[in-house]
Amino acid sequence: MPSPHVVKHVIKLRKQIGLLEATSITVGSIIGSGIFISPKGVIDNAGSVGLSLLLWILCGLQAGLGAICYAELGTSLPGSGGDYHYLNKAFGNLPAFTFLWVSNIILLPASNAVMSLTFAHYTFASFFNEDCKIPQFGVQLLACCAVLFLTWFNVTNVKAMTKMQNVFMIGKIAALIVIIFAGVYSIAQGHTKGFENIWKNTTTEPGKIAVGFYSGTFAYSGWNALCYITEELKSPNKNLPRAIYISMPIVTLIYVLTNVAYFSVLSPHDIHASDAIAVTFGNKVQLLRQIKWMIPLFVAMSSFGCLSVHIMSASRILFAGARNGHFPGMLSLIQMNQLSPVSSLIFMGGLSVVYLSIPDVFVLITFATFIFSLVSLVVVIAMLYLRWKQPELPRPIKVHILYPLGFMVICIFLTVFPIFVRPYEVLIGLAITFSSIPVYLMFFVREQNNKWLVNNTYNATVAAQKLLLAVPEEAEG
Repeated sequence: MPSPHVVKHVIKLRKQIGLLEATSITVGSIIGSGIFISPKGVIDNAGSVGLSLLLWILCGLQAGLGAICYAELGTSLPGSGGDYHYLNKAFGNLPAFTFLWVSNIILLPASNAVMSLTFAHYTFASFFNEDCKIPQFGVQLLACCAVLFLTWFNVTNVKAMTKMQNVFMIGKIAALIVIIFAGVYSIAQGHTKGFENIWKNTTTEPGKIAVGFYSGTFAYSGWNALCYITEELKSPNKNLPRAIYISMPIVTLIYVLTNVAYFSVLSPHDIHASDAIAVTFGNKVQLLRQIKWMIPLFVAMSSFGCLSVHIMSASRILFAGARNGHFPGMLSLIQMNQLSPVSSLIFMGGLSVVYLSIPDVFVLITFATFIFSLVSLVVVIAMLYLRWKQPELPRPIKVHILYPLGFMVICIFLTVFPIFVRPYEVLIGLAITFSSIPVYLMFFVREQNNKWLVNNTYNATVAAQKLLLAVPEEAEG
């Protein structure tokens, strides 16, 4: 018989994240490898320094509008799952499955490929002079090794990987501080030629502007991070919007200052010709020539850390989808000794390696950002739909209608106009998106009527359990 003096504690997520921590999480989630690779894509499509800087500001504005809209959804529909949870509540299983499908088939592995290629480019730049041309195959091979190593490491030692993030965070912050400080120094020395005629060669093609927007948007990805932890925020009704209002201007300012630093030394042609912009920048700044090796080292550390976190988080999204029955059960297995989602990690790592067969990093960015813009657009439509369909739903945060409308206008622009300049990437993205419908109907709606499919799925799951020493997650209680 239990003692009457024993106090039973309810096991649940604690509200322990305050305003400062929430702001730090948002800033840390956004700033990553994108700022070291995306400026090339922005300036190549914008054509001028002026439009390039304007696009960076507009990308920050779009991210801020999206974050505020997601704040309403996160507080009115609390729970884990983010976009998947919102779409499921608003539109049902098929749209939610479509989100999981495009996220796990395109968005997440393509993003992993971009980060690993960025790591590879800057790693080689640490050991070779800029004049030395590194074979593309060598870059892809190193990127592949990084993905495979981090996949293995996430399977075998999750705790060590999370502890290493502090080191990677230092590399990211150090690289940006060095670049911004060197840029300010360069401008103070009178190097302002790059800002003369800043609107020269500005493009007027909406499609090219949209594709340039893609590169900037990729660098801002992560603005919806707080919506995944609303249950752990102290006073979320106050701190969630405050954290967004503080963090988004900070990130935008950092990104704009970094690009101003680049343009203080590099011309648009210099940026176009470089595969590692920060390295080219360091080689041309007199102040950094004695320590120019530090920049590629810091950027490589940052990219490696971002890739590690992204592989870990991407596998959890795939794991959650499989656990909920929207992907084969073999992808929801947990390794018995390490307690890691081993099958989803291996699947996501393998698919990321497949995307590394595409050598052009900006093709991958177009793939990923097109899908991200499309998903974000549908999620905000879901927010407005829920306002109409469920007006009685408690909404601790209810944003002004101009916020979602403004965000939707930008997303529609980003999903429509790129088809005129990047039809290959956009049409493939649409084809994979709509392929979710027959996949859902064939493999999940009618699965129980297909004995061959049921038997083979079961046999594959058993084989995966034996090979990986893994089992399905046990129910609590």
